[in-house]
Amino acid sequence: MGSAALPAGFHPQAALCPIPYRLRNPRATSLYPLLETHFETLKRIWEERFEPRYGFWRVYWDTAVASYLDCGLFEPGFARVFCPECRYEFLVAFSCKGRGLCPSCGAKRAAIFSQLLHNKILADVAHAQWVFTLPKMLRPYFLYHRELLGELARLAYETVREMMAAAVEQSDARPGMVAVIQTFGSSLKWNPHIHAIVTRGLFLPDGSWHPIPYVDSGKAELVFRQKVLGLLRDQDLISPERIDLLLSWRNSGFGVHNRTTVYPSDSGGLHKLACYLMRPPVNLSRLRYHPDSKLLLYEPKSGQPIDDDDPLVDPLEFLARVLIHIPEPRKHLVHFYGVYANRIRATYRPVDSARTGANGEANEVTSKRTLSKRWAELIYRIYEV
Repeated sequence: MGSAALPAGFHPQAALCPIPYRLRNPRATSLYPLLETHFETLKRIWEERFEPRYGFWRVYWDTAVASYLDCGLFEPGFARVFCPECRYEFLVAFSCKGRGLCPSCGAKRAAIFSQLLHNKILADVAHAQWVFTLPKMLRPYFLYHRELLGELARLAYETVREMMAAAVEQSDARPGMVAVIQTFGSSLKWNPHIHAIVTRGLFLPDGSWHPIPYVDSGKAELVFRQKVLGLLRDQDLISPERIDLLLSWRNSGFGVHNRTTVYPSDSGGLHKLACYLMRPPVNLSRLRYHPDSKLLLYEPKSGQPIDDDDPLVDPLEFLARVLIHIPEPRKHLVHFYGVYANRIRATYRPVDSARTGANGEANEVTSKRTLSKRWAELIYRIYEV
């Protein structure tokens, strides 16, 4: 090929560049035209149609939706990436960096969360995924009193710690736990629950590791149930009669599951679990919508019914479900407990003892070169460059 056929500014070494950055087109997704078309209508009729079920309109929803509609577009602004050696360059549109709405920024946040867990938080021991769920009768309390979601995560940790401490009969031993608050089910109905990554054992005060291969999830469910009912009773949100009614049911609706295990060498499994915990509510691969249609299709997961709902949903109803999962600004959805808590990690160093080398000596402080490599890996995970 002659030089006349080459694009202006093209350098032959640019052909050796890795996989080029692929521009995304947010307007081509099903969620973008849905919000662009129906958001103002939803806001206008919210008080009459949706406030009795989903609570009052929250002002920060306007900011979140406006930021999402600008995310990934060049008009609001962009960055120019340029390599001075091969003269290869491309443009990257600014992102909204929002939580709970934008699938693209949610995926990026999940990748960052996975790298944080792998490189800085988790000890080199086996971990289990714990899931704590609530009965449908109690879920609205956490919709109208969202400050209790953090308390729900704390009660989940207390349940784990008490169950494990009873197994070794040492009340001062601590597990490590990273709890993520999720509020959505498969059909985006309000379903507050806790997903957590928990060590399969305890760290003793001297920093030594005590593995616990099994914890009875049935007994943990009973402990968690009593703690949640006690919380709602102390907040004067539930009457003793309602508590007696729940306790009389054969299936109270509470659930605790802890059978999924991630082993120390399974970095791929940890990445998948971390991304699952931090996934955004809306799955674009399941959403089908055209602006000219009056209904949208939100397909079930793996061919299963979604919360006994018809997958054909009114667009306004679907958007109402989406908005209630946008968290309040500066409200944490991820909580660190036990030896993974920030305060304890600074003074109590069991994680370091679990990550010592074969000669028993602790690893040195991470060098700038190592950190640079980790950031390069993170950029590759997000942008594939």
